[in-house]
Amino acid sequence: MDPDNLAKAFVEHYYSTFDNNRQSLAGLYQDASMLTFEGQKIQGASNIVAKLTSLPFQQCHHSISTVDCQPSGASGGMLVFVSGNLQLAGEQHTLKFSQMFHLMPTPQGSYYVLNDIFRLNYA
Repeated sequence: MDPDNLAKAFVEHYYSTFDNNRQSLAGLYQDASMLTFEGQKIQGASNIVAKLTSLPFQQCHHSISTVDCQPSGASGGMLVFVSGNLQLAGEQHTLKFSQMFHLMPTPQGSYYVLNDIFRLNYA
């Protein structure tokens, strides 16, 4: 699969899982993974999922506007940059967001998220 299609498939899977069952995101992270969420650094799969499942909303929907990717290093990693809108249940207005993922290959032939940076974009 070429990098652009791989990035798009990852993004579709990640946000669909986030919107429907955040707990299931645990399989995308490892102990060395780090999330920076609005400036707060969180390390390790269990800590990252604890943060994501403790956000002050239960239901949301991500609408993706752009997905850009680049190969990263000789080990086969990939940088994926996403921008889009986040609709929270019961809210009239959407929130704009940007998120960057550094994906690394696993020995099994899939990818995991080594680094994840999320920011809301305030106008």
